[in-house]
Amino acid sequence: MPLNMTKIAFGAESPKHLRERLAAYAQDGEVRLTTRYLPKRVGEMAGGSLYWIHTHTIIGRSPIIGFMENGAGRHWIRIEPRLIAVRSTPKRAHQGWRYLEEANAPPDLDSVETDGRDEMSPKMLSELMKMGLV
Repeated sequence: MPLNMTKIAFGAESPKHLRERLAAYAQDGEVRLTTRYLPKRVGEMAGGSLYWIHTHTIIGRSPIIGFMENGAGRHWIRIEPRLIAVRSTPKRAHQGWRYLEEANAPPDLDSVETDGRDEMSPKMLSELMKMGLV
């Protein structure tokens, strides 16, 4: 089972906005996120994903392509420029990235389940999640 990561979708106003940002930052079919340290468990991340946290909720994932040194003493997390919707799961905010075991990762949603989620306000989505409706 692959190992995943979580990261705050800093600056994203909504899942739709995050999706647009990923598309805008794509170069050669990937988005590169800078990190200071290469994960110690990088070998376990083949086939894993980066799960995005927005308003204390995991909202989606981007498959990890790999890792690469950027030449400035840091590393890039290379991800696919797409956001795959997952079942909303509460997650506390944190700095940087954290590991997420596959057993704890929320399942993907199919296209029927995702209809309208991008247009919903983060506050409304959070309230519906607290009631167990999303």
